[in-house]
Amino acid sequence: MTAFVIGQMMIHSRDWMEEYFASIPEVVAAHDGTFKVRGGNPQLVEGDNPVPDAAFIVEFPDRKNAEAFWNSKEFQTLAVLRRSGSSLNAIIVDALG
Repeated sequence: MTAFVIGQMMIHSRDWMEEYFASIPEVVAAHDGTFKVRGGNPQLVEGDNPVPDAAFIVEFPDRKNAEAFWNSKEFQTLAVLRRSGSSLNAIIVDALG
């Protein structure tokens, strides 16, 4: 069953962005993932949480691939870089069956 990684990012500095965004597509693709949304110009339509600076949705063939991506050494190395200038809320969800 298809699974998605969905995230909302608050950006605090931009020093890390060039390296991160140049590298992340290859890491996603290595786990058979495809970006469906990247950036996306978020707009709040309901709720009290702050509007994130960026949002993303990555589609994977299944939860196994999504978790393998998230837990991979390559992604976790990039996550350390990303955390140097942003905060992220992310979830993995299954598609409708």
